[in-house]
Amino acid sequence: MEKTNTLKTPVIEMKGVVKEYGKGQSAMKALRGIDLSIDSGDFVAVMGPSGSGKSTCMNILGCLDTPTSGEYLFEGVDVGKLSRDQRALIRRYYLGFIFQGFNLLNRTSALENVELPLIYRGIPVRERHLRAKDALKSVGLEGWEKHTPGELSGGQQQRVAIARAIVTQPSILLADEPTGNLDSARSREIMDLLTQFNRERGITILMVTHDPHMAGFASSTVQFLDGMIETEEKKGNHH
Repeated sequence: MEKTNTLKTPVIEMKGVVKEYGKGQSAMKALRGIDLSIDSGDFVAVMGPSGSGKSTCMNILGCLDTPTSGEYLFEGVDVGKLSRDQRALIRRYYLGFIFQGFNLLNRTSALENVELPLIYRGIPVRERHLRAKDALKSVGLEGWEKHTPGELSGGQQQRVAIARAIVTQPSILLADEPTGNLDSARSREIMDLLTQFNRERGITILMVTHDPHMAGFASSTVQFLDGMIETEEKKGNHH
């Protein structure tokens, strides 16, 4: 059965988004009018060469930056009209971030790393512990709670980073080259995990990748070139 999207507001919508850096003669257009619509539960791979605008686009989607012109609607709300504090609240409550370099705190345990976003939300210690343990278990790291990043392999560190991203139960995960530092076997494991969270929890995923194999896990691919979306391709079937 084809599900109809007639009533569903896209979770993310960009309308004519332009992003310029600098002024006047030296102004550089990083985005030249992006139109993008992403539904809840989509798994989108974002591709394109360096300097094509995909990182700028992800920063706007992640509420880390705002468009110079055009609109970015997050669940129907115009993010460009929000204050910096309001954008921070969207990041804190709705978004999870995963990076190529893991971005873990080195001297703290896996459990403490995963708890971090819950501390920012002011969640009590006991509930924090439980939720962080649960998140680590969901990425296959039960029993590794006390290990520091230095005692974990790259693949395990990325699992900790994923646990940290999902511990807040975000509606959207933004992943920037999440397998960039991993070998192909570990990369597959990470992609299987992301696919599982997408399918079983309905988390919308936006993932920047250079690797066509990794993009193959996504349900659609958006290709950037010179600050524009060059192609958008939806796949009928998953792996």
